[in-house]
Amino acid sequence: MKHWLHSHHPFRIFWFSALLTLALGGLIFGHLGASGLWLFAILVVLEVTFSFDNAVINSKVLAGMSQVWQKVFLTVGIFVAVFMVRFVLPIIIVMVASGHGFMEVVDLALHRPAEYGHILHEASPMIDAFGGAFLIMIGLSYFIDYNKRVHWMRHVEPWLAKAGRFENFKVCLMLGVAAVLYFTVEPPHRALVLISSVLGIILHIGLELFGSFFHEDDAKSAKVKTGWAAFASLLYLEVLDASFSFDGVIGAFAITSSVLLIVAGLGAGAIWVRSLTVYLLRTGVLGKYKYLENGAHWAIMALGMMMIAKLFHLELPEWATGGLGLLFVSLAVGSSMLEARAINLQEAAAAKLHRAERRLKRGAAKIVPRKRR
Repeated sequence: MKHWLHSHHPFRIFWFSALLTLALGGLIFGHLGASGLWLFAILVVLEVTFSFDNAVINSKVLAGMSQVWQKVFLTVGIFVAVFMVRFVLPIIIVMVASGHGFMEVVDLALHRPAEYGHILHEASPMIDAFGGAFLIMIGLSYFIDYNKRVHWMRHVEPWLAKAGRFENFKVCLMLGVAAVLYFTVEPPHRALVLISSVLGIILHIGLELFGSFFHEDDAKSAKVKTGWAAFASLLYLEVLDASFSFDGVIGAFAITSSVLLIVAGLGAGAIWVRSLTVYLLRTGVLGKYKYLENGAHWAIMALGMMMIAKLFHLELPEWATGGLGLLFVSLAVGSSMLEARAINLQEAAAAKLHRAERRLKRGAAKIVPRKRR
């Protein structure tokens, strides 16, 4: 019983997610029957697979925040993730794309979901350019770091780390990508794609500057982020969550046109991701698997690139998009385990050799007679 009550036990961490999912599933089954419950389950799995790598990054950022701000992320952040990001944010996007007022779009979402989904899909060039640029900037910021020493893909990552000597390399690279997009996407979307991608780049730079500005002040008095520095990290996590949710929300309309079903399924999935973040944070999984963070950032870059590819009508199925992220994370975990095992075997062999040498020396000392004085 004490084992079950341990704060690191999965039951203590995932019970709320499981209970809420069962409650929502029961409501969906009561209103929409078995078919609605099946769609709900698909949406939950879709969200978790899309955002698994997001949980890895979240746990890394949360590890540097005080416990108070960790609780804010895991409580207030759930409301933001479920209601604001997966319901209000798409409505705002449809408002911008269609020119309708807020209540008109809410009416579309609740009573004419097919039309609402169509408008949201039409706004996908803006979403893909913005989200793709932001996610790729996250990956580049991690890999283009001259002080980075842990390299997983050793034919690529060391080269990217060396590029970190040049302060503005990643910004120039992404602005070049934005320029290429402007000249290669379909003419009706050129200006929108350029503005959206540049805004994604600016937002990432702004969040980095905002966080570093306050973190320098707090670093003198605390090892973990508090106050404005923690608030900046919280904003970063929420924007990251929103970037991941864009693809999920649009992809969900390919499964169902029911906005309430989408919010319920993706919202339950988002809460599972929050619980997974807590699990990774409390169990120290990032420290256990050496390359897990590397794999998560490659997954984020892959998702960003796939969002950019959608601008040219190159689109993978939803299961493949989510599965690619899981593949990167799984390969990183596997590589970490294999390397740790190899190191343990080497250490065991070295220790065995050392013991054998000591025994040999003791045996030789017994054989060789001592000289008489």
